[in-house]
Amino acid sequence: MKSQLIGWCAGLYRDYYRRGWFTSLVAATMVLVILLSSPLQAQMSAMQTSELRGVWLTNIDSNVLFERQRLQTALQKLKDLHFNVVYPTVWNWGWTLYPSPVAEKVIGRSLDPEPGLQKRDMLKEIVQGGHSRGLKVIPWFEFGFMAPADSQLAKRRPEWVTSRQDGSKIWKEGIHERVWLSPFRPDVQQFTLDLILEIVKNYDVDGIQFDDHFGLPSELGYDAYTVNLYKKEHKGKLPPANPKDAEWVKWRADKITSYLKRVFTAIKAVRKNCIVSVAPNPQRFSYEFFLADWQKWERMGLIEDLIIQIYRDDLKVFNKELEYPEVKAAKKHIPVSIGILSGLKGKFVPMSQIETQVKQVRDRRFAGVSYFFYETLWNLTKEPVSQRQSRFQKLFPKPTKYPNILAGWKP
Repeated sequence: MKSQLIGWCAGLYRDYYRRGWFTSLVAATMVLVILLSSPLQAQMSAMQTSELRGVWLTNIDSNVLFERQRLQTALQKLKDLHFNVVYPTVWNWGWTLYPSPVAEKVIGRSLDPEPGLQKRDMLKEIVQGGHSRGLKVIPWFEFGFMAPADSQLAKRRPEWVTSRQDGSKIWKEGIHERVWLSPFRPDVQQFTLDLILEIVKNYDVDGIQFDDHFGLPSELGYDAYTVNLYKKEHKGKLPPANPKDAEWVKWRADKITSYLKRVFTAIKAVRKNCIVSVAPNPQRFSYEFFLADWQKWERMGLIEDLIIQIYRDDLKVFNKELEYPEVKAAKKHIPVSIGILSGLKGKFVPMSQIETQVKQVRDRRFAGVSYFFYETLWNLTKEPVSQRQSRFQKLFPKPTKYPNILAGWKP
C-alpha cells in the first residue's frame, strides 16, 4: 500500500509540475511527507486485513461453561469487544464436557459429572451461540493423553498408563497427581481419535485444537508395551536409561508425529474445512519436555493454526521467544499467533503488560493473539472490570476477520 501511494505521489509531481498546478504539487508533497513520517509509517505497516483475536474457555477456575445463560452472556461480551475465535475445552480431568457415546463406552460415563453440565450439550450451545455472533469455535483437547491419577479412565484402563524407568507413574502438576496414557498404544490412539472424530462428525466446529499434552513428558515411556515396541525396532535393545537420550527422545517424538499425521488425515477425510490447530509452548520446551515436535509438524503441513504459548512476564524473554528461527519459518507458511497470559487464579497480570505484549506481537506482524484464559480477562483480576473491558476494547477497536488459511490467508 505504501509503495502504491508513493508511486501515486510521484505521478502527481510529474504531471502537475508539467502543467504548472502548483497547489496540487504542494498537496502531493504534503501527502508524501506525512506518508513517510515514522509514526504513520509504523501504523500502516501494522495494518492487517485479518487478526486472530482469541481466548481459551476452561472449566478450571472458571464457571463460564457451567450455565447456559452465563455462557451466552460471555460470548456476547466477546463479540462486543471484537474477539473472533474461542477455544473451549472439551476434554479435561478424564471426562468429556459434551455428551459422548465414545467416552461412555470406555470410561463408563458420557459426560463430566459437574452439575452445571448435566442435561445440556455445552458444545452444541457454544457452537450455535458463537456462530450466531460471528465467532469461530475451535474445541480444545486440553488434557490430551493426560488424566487424573484417580480418574475412572485410569482405573478402568490401567494397562493404558505409562511409567518412568523405575516403574513410577504419578506425574505432579502443581498439587494435582496425574498419569499419562501411552500415546504409542493402538488402543489409546484409537480412543483419542474416536473422541476427535465424534466432534468433527457431530458438531459444526471450525476446527480442533491440541497442545503439548498431545505429547508425553519425556521422563515417561518405559511401560511394557512401549519398551517391547522399541526393542522390536532396535534388534532387541532396551531403551536408554537416560530419558533425555537424543535418539530415545527422537524415536518417541517421531511416533507421536506419525500419530498426529494419522489424526490430521482422518479429520480431513471427514471434513476438509476443519482447521487443525496446535497451541504449544516454544519448540525447545515442547520437544525436550513433552516430545511434541511442532516444528516438524508445521513443516509436514499438519498445522493450520499455530498459537505459541509465551507466558512470560519479562519482556526481553518474551521478545526473544518471538524471534526464534522456527517461529519465523512457520510465519511464512501458516497463521502464527501468540498465546498471552491474561492471568491465573493466583497470578495477577496487569493490563499494561498485556498491552505491551500485544504491541510486540503486532510490531512483528504475527497473525494475532489468544488469551489464557477467559476468567482473567476481567473477572479474576485486581483491576476494575469496566477498566479492563475498556482497555481490551482499545486493543480491538474494530471487528476484523479470523485469519483462515483455508479461506486464502497469505503471510
